[in-house]
Amino acid sequence: MLYALSFAQSESKWQSLFNGQDLKGWRQVNGKAPYVAKNNEIVGTSVLQSPNSFLATEKEYGDFILELELLVDTLMNSGIQIRSKSAAEFQNGRVHGYQVEVDPSKRSWTGGIYEEALRGWLYPPELNPAAPKAFKTLQWNKIRVECIGNVIRTWVNGTAVACLIDAETAKGFIALQVHSTDDPLRAGKDIRWRNIRIQTENLKASPYDDIFIVNTIPNNLSPAEAKNGYSLLWDGESATGWRGVRQNKFPENAWEISHGELTAVKPSGAESPEGDIVTQKKFKFFELKFDFKLTKGAQSGIEYLATESGRNKEPKGLEYQIIDNSDPEAKMGTGNRTQASLYDLLPAKKNEKAGRKTGEWNQGIIRVYPNNKAEHWLNGFKLAEYTRGSAEYLAWVDASQYKSLKNFGMAKEGRILLQGNGGRVSFRSIKIREVSF
Repeated sequence: MLYALSFAQSESKWQSLFNGQDLKGWRQVNGKAPYVAKNNEIVGTSVLQSPNSFLATEKEYGDFILELELLVDTLMNSGIQIRSKSAAEFQNGRVHGYQVEVDPSKRSWTGGIYEEALRGWLYPPELNPAAPKAFKTLQWNKIRVECIGNVIRTWVNGTAVACLIDAETAKGFIALQVHSTDDPLRAGKDIRWRNIRIQTENLKASPYDDIFIVNTIPNNLSPAEAKNGYSLLWDGESATGWRGVRQNKFPENAWEISHGELTAVKPSGAESPEGDIVTQKKFKFFELKFDFKLTKGAQSGIEYLATESGRNKEPKGLEYQIIDNSDPEAKMGTGNRTQASLYDLLPAKKNEKAGRKTGEWNQGIIRVYPNNKAEHWLNGFKLAEYTRGSAEYLAWVDASQYKSLKNFGMAKEGRILLQGNGGRVSFRSIKIREVSF
């Protein structure tokens, strides 16, 4: 109801981007797919052996609210470019920038946010289980996009799909994509757009909802995240809230805090807890979000539900593995030492779209539920899930290096631990939400 109300309040401020008769105000960029104005619609048709085609507005837009309707063949993939660019110095004029996905396949990721020709997926709808249900196959679908400041939000038929907070591109054109294809069965298929309208002044954002938020701005806690219960577990400036393992203070010789990054600087070598750090506070059930970056040959991990027991009270918890998958260590075991794996227990699913190059920032998520289920996510993709205490889990433990530890991983609460013994690894934007789910 709030969603509909926000539309009604803004009705008088809409401007049409399409006059219903011709393509005045638009220009084609890249590709050979034809676009025509017909029956108050813009119609794009796929062609063989053409790169992605885009019909772009001649004008650029920064902050805006955009609405349109589209009807797409089930064999096509498409998208709506926003705040996008085309310049000779970038890949000979290739269109690049934010894209609102149009995906009529069974995956149904329409409304997700992808960055064309740059970072790839920024908000895959796997993060929002309700999103794929919103798209209607072979029917007109209404898309809403709000770009206000650093916040980009999307809806499909009134269902909130994505919320991205990102500061990379503040202004650019809007464009309608016809995707490339080498498949004759996908050639000659149409996508149709109509009722394309925009607001650019006195913008009023729709009320925040509780969908997952991707925030790429370092150490930034947005109002929406705070409303949804998140807090910064690391403040981006100091060691407050953290201490060294078996220490009452923070191990400054093993960690560097600079430029909003928390970096392990201890050289790689034999494993030892002396460089590891833990939270002062213990946690039970939570969602932990974090950014991390690796240098060549470095590795680390985030342990959770770590308890100080056993010899020397060394914390030992379940571990989200952090490693370059080309590293020899990642090839050991049964695949359970690769990036985002449950270390030495459960391999992460293989997903090329989830990876980043060494030296680039990654976004991870760890979720721990009251029913003992847990999940590992990497760059918007769920790569591991399991249930603590299940027969399967106990079999993994029995075959691992943890088999001699009584009730390993079954603690009701524990600390978050960042490993600092595997070379130069940086963290930032560490946030947590304690939840009951």
